[in-house]
Amino acid sequence: MKTKTFAYLTGSALALIAASTAHAGDEAQHALEAANLEKAIYCMDLLENKLDVDKAADECFGDPYIQHHPRLEDGRDSLIALFRARAKRYPEYSARIVRSAASGDLVWLHMHVKRSPEERGGAVVNIFRMKDGKMVEHWGVAMPVPETSKNDNGMF
Repeated sequence: MKTKTFAYLTGSALALIAASTAHAGDEAQHALEAANLEKAIYCMDLLENKLDVDKAADECFGDPYIQHHPRLEDGRDSLIALFRARAKRYPEYSARIVRSAASGDLVWLHMHVKRSPEERGGAVVNIFRMKDGKMVEHWGVAMPVPETSKNDNGMF
């Protein structure tokens, strides 16, 4: 009886330790996801609203930078050049993050972007893979906000 009780208590203790370790791992994962999401939002604000490309170049992009958007070249330097040119061409460019989420090392941002305040703009979803607090990979989809819609749900 003592052996069965000891085995039960030992097994229970090991299960408790495993659960505690898993919980600590979950907390660390949630903290990493929250930090990645916060950094991505900060970087998008620098690039899309403050148009501070130099600061974003220093703080936001890892190297190598992998690009999946078919109209953009791979690499950090190409992306920074694109943002610099856009900031000059559209000095009133802005983006409002409507929804955001993080899972593992991925961050999603659903955004309403506008080149000028008077235009309808576009709906954009950017997905970034984060590494060491920097964006290192990007997927993106975009569509213009139409004048009319076949439903009343809106894009945002």
